[in-house]
Amino acid sequence: MRSEIAAVVTALAVLFSGARAWGQEAELAPPPAAPEAAPTRSAPPGVNLPDAPVPYTQIRPKRPAPKTRALAAMAPAATTGEAAAGPGVAGAPTLVPGLPTLAAGARLAAGQPIPEPELEAFVDGWVRDAMAREHIAGAAVSVVQGGQVVLNKGYGFAGLNPRRPVDPDRTLFRIGSISKTFTWILLMNEVEKGRIRLDRPINDYLPEKVRIRAQGYQRPVLVRNLMDHSPGFDDPAMGQLFERDPGRIRPLDLYLRQERPRRVRGAGVASSYSNYGAALAGFAVATLNRKPFEQLVEEEITRPLGMDRTTFREPRPDRAGLPAPMAEALRPDAASGYWWTGPGFAVRPYEYIGQIAPAGAASSTAGDMARYMLMLLGNGTWNGATVFGPGAARAFRTPLQATPPGINGWAHGFIVYDLPDGRRGYGHDGATLSFHSSMVVIPELDLGIFITTNSDEGHKLTRGFAGHLVRQFYAPPMAFPRPGSAELLTQRDAFEGYYLTSRRAHGGLEGFVGLLIGGTRVGVTPEGRLTTVGGEGIRSWVPEGPLAEGRFVSATGDERLAFQMQDGHAASFRTAYNTERVERAPLWRDPNILLLTAGLTALAAVATLVGIFFRNRREFRENQIQARAAIAQNIQAGLWLAALGLAGAWGVRARDEAAAFFDWPGPLLITASTCGLVAAALTAVTVAALPAIWQGGRRVDSWGGLRKIAFTITVLIYAAFSVILALWGALEPWSG
Repeated sequence: MRSEIAAVVTALAVLFSGARAWGQEAELAPPPAAPEAAPTRSAPPGVNLPDAPVPYTQIRPKRPAPKTRALAAMAPAATTGEAAAGPGVAGAPTLVPGLPTLAAGARLAAGQPIPEPELEAFVDGWVRDAMAREHIAGAAVSVVQGGQVVLNKGYGFAGLNPRRPVDPDRTLFRIGSISKTFTWILLMNEVEKGRIRLDRPINDYLPEKVRIRAQGYQRPVLVRNLMDHSPGFDDPAMGQLFERDPGRIRPLDLYLRQERPRRVRGAGVASSYSNYGAALAGFAVATLNRKPFEQLVEEEITRPLGMDRTTFREPRPDRAGLPAPMAEALRPDAASGYWWTGPGFAVRPYEYIGQIAPAGAASSTAGDMARYMLMLLGNGTWNGATVFGPGAARAFRTPLQATPPGINGWAHGFIVYDLPDGRRGYGHDGATLSFHSSMVVIPELDLGIFITTNSDEGHKLTRGFAGHLVRQFYAPPMAFPRPGSAELLTQRDAFEGYYLTSRRAHGGLEGFVGLLIGGTRVGVTPEGRLTTVGGEGIRSWVPEGPLAEGRFVSATGDERLAFQMQDGHAASFRTAYNTERVERAPLWRDPNILLLTAGLTALAAVATLVGIFFRNRREFRENQIQARAAIAQNIQAGLWLAALGLAGAWGVRARDEAAAFFDWPGPLLITASTCGLVAAALTAVTVAALPAIWQGGRRVDSWGGLRKIAFTITVLIYAAFSVILALWGALEPWSG
């Protein structure tokens, strides 16, 4: 998301179109003339909101006298000082005696609540603008502050065929990895009871059949390693993390046995996000209590808090050996997931995640998540119900590992968010194939922010939403972009290069795809800004402190990067969320090398086949070995072209990420890999035949010099491509 977006109230209008998505009928967006569904939350009494979209920057609300009610669990302001001579923004509130004073230029002090009309106008503008721009079908937002819900609102549609407006108190969204916070609460409850210790191996709390194997590593995986995502696991996901067919859902213990990942680094070495690790933690808690995980969540969290529309159960047929499915009363209100195809929205199949429920199976409403945030801000207690004790409350605000400034240290499973003006939040982001969500609580401001969407581009709205809201009301204005660094220009070689994420599969066809899409290219612009080009697009950064420390801050926001420096050069870097270590890659793992050799291979293959029709009679003179080598080379050419064509067709189909996940690896990719494997084997044969090819000089029954040279060049190109594909794991059709 761009750091500076005008908060404009715009109606979401998406076009009707007739499209189909991989066997699913495309659901059509409303016609341009149709008004957006009215939000289900009414305006506060006495507040006259505009009937038509009005840019937020033009709003000058007449404000009531500042509220003097005390805010629950209010922490002291991080930055205090003399009140500014004039408000930083027109209409800034008068300070309340006894509350912290404003930081220079900030609109509100930490102890002042956000005026509800302004909050609603800001959120309306931001959300509707992003929904129209990024093609998001539906969204919901809840904001809590001062012990109460101050905003609970739905936007757009939960379903398009038939149209169902989003109701913040009824529509269930998949909240993805926010589910893990429920798991960590259950785990910390066991810690507070003395039944689990964070510094003990997780194997102590698991039955033998699902225990982690040593796999050559001496150090065991501790419970705390699961909470800071440093167990050292490989991270495969394709074909098993999400399921389209409810008949493929497995019990949690069976999933953990069958999908046990390899260990690729020592425990506690580095954080690299692990869904499997969270699932292990949930299963350990369930095993100790001799109850299904879903039942534990209901008994210890959702039922006491009155979160009647939050569930880890999914809408599927009841089946022996599995937890009970979602209640019938909730099913009609489950939001559909969408992706934008260009002409319109296409509905995606329901994403079943029950086989790894503790990591991401929860569905919830904005209203229920408001209750959840009030409980988190209340240190585990809300409305007379206590969900966790003071020890857990401290843990969820205490990082497990020391990290550079601005880099998450994992507060016992919760993400630590460094927000504008030095403020700190705690929570989690969540994503499935079609749903994106974010939940952040900021104790210092007694503020909680939840946002969720049901479209594949929703992360462009949810990611960083809390930070933008905090900047709007509690941070002094800043001029962006930040200026570049002349020193960085002189030391660009220390940082520039291609880097690979640690969060990927480390072998086989999935490893091959991970190498293709899991990289980040780092460069330096002439203006002295560092750039990263990867899955999140192009982003720019400037040094924060001495270059030797390797710390960078976003040129257009507050997010940080931290490079690990070795002998004056960057070896790796960590992102703000600290979900991965991004390591400098060797040259042979650079996709540009793969693309170069693939292009040369395609060119050589076409030239080989075309040459059959353009050789003169003299060029057909050959000995027996050369004749057989020519046949092998022609077969190779056909196989390489088939492999490249099939891989390209798979890539086109994989533009729908859900299709790639559900159908992994699929006949296209398996056949492409098989063709490549056979072609590589034939390449080995032709390499071995090269000495014999060159024997015979200029005899009548031998190739001429030019053909020998052409054959040799072709063999070397094929050999180079074969080696790279083998190193990348692309020649393992059995490994899907």
